[in-house]
Amino acid sequence: MSVRESVVDRWSEAVWWDYVIAFLLLSAHVAVVRIWGRGDWLSWIESEQRVSLYGTAAGVVSAIGGLSSIAISIYLSSNGERIQAVRRHYQSELRRNWKALLVATALICMGCLAAQGLDDKADSHSARFVFEASMAFAFVRFLRMLWLLDRMMGLNDLDQSDPPPRPAPRYDPGWRQRNRTP
Repeated sequence: MSVRESVVDRWSEAVWWDYVIAFLLLSAHVAVVRIWGRGDWLSWIESEQRVSLYGTAAGVVSAIGGLSSIAISIYLSSNGERIQAVRRHYQSELRRNWKALLVATALICMGCLAAQGLDDKADSHSARFVFEASMAFAFVRFLRMLWLLDRMMGLNDLDQSDPPPRPAPRYDPGWRQRNRTP
């Protein structure tokens, strides 16, 4: 097993890694803003624009997050050998991943809406960082969704492109009589 496969396996088995990665992304950005005073791009725009951005982001996240249902539909409607093997061996991991994707959509939307409610002219509550935390989490979870969707579609494509099984020969008791050479 390569290092890449090992990292992907660990990431796919434990959905809590997404929280850690999103926290690290946000922490790095907050550190850059606090230490060097650069990169706080949301403070450059007016409060009204930020509030609109938060609401729009919540809508976009909801729409894109709903796409995870495509992977679920593919999984549930496919009956190929590979998909059945995945169902047998990885059912709890898949269920955990899909549930995490749906829960993340709700958490991200709540974060965007909380930022929308907290933002004011002074931004004394640092609502923009609540929004950035939501977007960092959305980025990581969308990577998970794309990875999962790609894997499921790939397995489904392989199952669908297999040649159909040849029918088993039928026993024909009169075959010998008809094919006898005189």
